[in-house]
Order: sequence, then structure tokens, then C-alpha cells
Amino acid sequence: MSGAREKNIIQGRPRNIFLVGFMGTGKSSVGRVLAARMKRDFVDLDELIEARQRRSIPDIFASDGEAFFRKLEKEALKDVCFSDSKVVSCGGGIVIDKENVVLMKQRGILVCLCAVPEVIYARTRAFSNRPLLNVPDPVSRIEKLLKQRERYYALADASVDTSSMGIGDAAAYIEKLYEDKIGKVSGKAGKK
Repeated sequence: MSGAREKNIIQGRPRNIFLVGFMGTGKSSVGRVLAARMKRDFVDLDELIEARQRRSIPDIFASDGEAFFRKLEKEALKDVCFSDSKVVSCGGGIVIDKENVVLMKQRGILVCLCAVPEVIYARTRAFSNRPLLNVPDPVSRIEKLLKQRERYYALADASVDTSSMGIGDAAAYIEKLYEDKIGKVSGKAGKK
């Protein structure tokens, strides 16, 4: 962990928790419960973008394309990073942009939620607002996208498989990961 991140944590400044991972892994659901458990504000970047644009993510993708959406996503992330003590649910592709990963790691802890493709499909198939899965074979598309993003998701500080984990259990697990990570950093600093 870099010295700058240690300094931020040691100074007692609460850190953001950024939840990343593929759609359907529970970022929004787990994030809301985690924020409530930790008495923090919750921000869903997709909801923030939709509110700012006054249209849905599928509408943005359909009319302006994925590149435009990723630009909006990056702007929203930068805005959210001006403050601390948040649990932030990020879009599934946010980690593809290296600058986003660097920013999230500077401003908090990055936790990747994951699940097996069949579970992801089961969780998302009832929703038509998943533009990347509106294809003839969604499970194959999920597998392909997971493979493409695997190296990016591996950049997270921690990974949590939510395939067989309930929302509350996942939130409790992430809270413990966060507390353990903060304790380790503070403990290292105290020995210097």
C-alpha cells in the first residue's frame, strides 16, 4: 500500500468503499446494506448518472453509445471522490479505465464483488435495463465480458464471491474486511 494511502487512513479520515464488479453481483443491494450498517452515505453511480442525464442507462447507450456513458461515469466518479465516508456502487465497466482505478484507490478501498456466470444471469435476466446483455446468448456474453475484465477486477484490494452469499452476509463480510484493512495499515504506521 502506498505511503499516501497510509497517511490518509492514519490521519483518521474515513475512507470511501468502492464496490466494483460485474452487473448482478450485488453492488447496489449490498452497498445499500453496507452503508446503513456503517452509517455512511450510499451512492450508486448509475443512479447518479441517470438523474443528471434525466434518462436511463439503456437510453444513454442506445442514443450516445458506451464511450459517452463511460465519460459520464468518469465525471460522476470524480465528483463523488471529493468527499469521504461513502459506500459507492460503481458500474461494472468502470475498472476498464486505469485512471478510475487509480482515483478509487487514492480515495478509498476497492472491493470487487463477483459471482459465477449462471448466478449473474439468474439475477439479471428479469431486467431489460442491462444493455450489454440484450443479446441472443447472454450467458456466453457474461463469460466473455468476465474474461475481458478479469485483469481489471484483480486490481481490487479485496474480492468477495456473492454467488451463494446473502446480501446481509456480504455486507457484514465487507465491513469486516474494511475494519481489518484499516487496522493493519494503522498498525504498520504505529511501528515506524
